[in-house]
This record gives sequence, C-alpha cells and structure tokens, in this order.
Amino acid sequence: MRRFPFVTLDVFTDRRFGGNQLAVFPDARGLSDAEMQSLASEFNLSETTFVLPPDDPANTARVRIFNRTAEMPFAGHPNVGTAYVLADRARDGILRFEQLAGLVEIAVERDAAGAVLSTTVAAPQPLTIGEALPLAPIAACAGIPAEAILTARHAPTLASDGGNPRVLLEVTPQALATAAPDHAAFRRAVETLPALGGRLSLYLYRRDGERLRARMFSPLSGTPEDAATGSAATPLTGFLLSLSGAERHAIDILQGVEMGRPSLLRTTARRMPDGIRATVGGGCVPVLSGEAQL
Repeated sequence: MRRFPFVTLDVFTDRRFGGNQLAVFPDARGLSDAEMQSLASEFNLSETTFVLPPDDPANTARVRIFNRTAEMPFAGHPNVGTAYVLADRARDGILRFEQLAGLVEIAVERDAAGAVLSTTVAAPQPLTIGEALPLAPIAACAGIPAEAILTARHAPTLASDGGNPRVLLEVTPQALATAAPDHAAFRRAVETLPALGGRLSLYLYRRDGERLRARMFSPLSGTPEDAATGSAATPLTGFLLSLSGAERHAIDILQGVEMGRPSLLRTTARRMPDGIRATVGGGCVPVLSGEAQL
C-alpha cells in the first residue's frame, strides 16, 4: 500500500475554521493524474494541490491544482496555502511554482522570530478583459433582480490574469447579502452565451468604505460558493485599476462572511509595460495532517 502525507489549512485568515480550506500533498511523486483528481474529489474542498519536483531546478516546485472536477491552470488560495507549507524552501523569501498558467512567484513574509506571517502570490499573466455580458441572464444566475447590478462603472465583465475567467459584477448591498446561485440559470447561461466558453464563475462585489465585500459562485465546477477566491480578487483589482487613471492601488477584500468563514484578501495592482499586474496575499492557519493510503 502506498502512503502519501497531506496537510490541510485555512487560507486568507488568522484563525482556525475561517478562510478557505485547502488540502496540500507536499510530495505527490507516484500519484497518477486520475489519482490526484480522485483525491481532490474525495477531500471535497474547492481545491487540493499536489507538489512535484520542478522541471527547471531553478524553480521551487511544480504545483498542480485540482478542484472537485478538473485540473486548474492557476488559483489564488491554493498558491497562498501551498507557499505557506513550503515556506522553508524559499530562496531570499521567494518561491517559484511551475503551473499550467506559467511560472507563479510567491513572496513569504516572516516576523522577527522567523514565523510565517503571510504569503503573497503574483498572478502569472497580465490582466485580460473579455466581453461585457447581458444583465438578465447573469442576474438570474445570482438569484437577484437585474436592477440590483450596478452599471455606472461597468457592466458584468469577463476578466482573467491566468486563472479561469471570472464574471465581475458590482451589486447593491442588499443583493450581495441575499444572492444565491441558481444552478439551472448557470447551465442556461453557459449554453446561450458563447463568450463564456462553457465555463462560468460569478464574482459579486460591493463597496464597503475603503475595502470591498465579495462573494463567488461557481456551481458548475462543484463550488456553489467559495469562501475566498484569489484568482477572482486579482482580476477584479486589476480591472478596477483599468477603470481609473491611477498607476497602482491596493484593496482589501472581505469574502466568505455569508458562509460563516470570513476571509481577508489583500490585493494590489499596478500598470506595467506588459499590462496590469496584480497580487493577492494573506495569512494561513494549519488545521489537520494525515496520510492517504492508496
């Protein structure tokens, strides 16, 4: 029988049972693709990561990310959490993970005693902005009236910076509080809106003073609601910078409150020669450790 150690963490939080859950297999050598997918499905978390030796020894590791149904090219909280687990491998405070979306760089912040305070991941690609989408089908997916989507700054818009494209929409405070994913509406939208490319994740947000409040729905990939979504927070922060005349900004995003798993995502975005680049970071708390027997 083969044995594969794993750990679980709560990511984007400073307390146990907050934030977004993650399982990490620090040494996945010997696991097949099918076994990785089966383990991710078995854990039934939004994502599980599997660490392998890098193809290029100059990098830290090759990290594969699986949700309940498929492998992902990039995701935020899996990188933040995996970096926490592998922090001792950092060179000059930096980890470099090889992923399907490209090389992902994560900075490790420590306190004076050397304990890890936070890890911050740079999105692997510059911001890309896709099509604006019609209000009615997107509102139906979120279970809110179309007039609850605010369009003074932008319509619901596809955006990405290396991960799966997210539909970004600003909503009223009441809509954010009462929204709920409608699975049938999600399926209809994917079937009738070619711009979605067969995938749909909604990232709803509203202003809350100097920070944002957000929720993320992705039921077609097995995650009706996500407690913290770094790969949605970075394109949102980058997209909001694109709408302004600023060169850079920083935004704190509070997510997961409605799920009882409050998460704090600290984001930045800045204009670079190749486009707008964004980062997201936060703290992690270890929860469980064990081994899978296959």
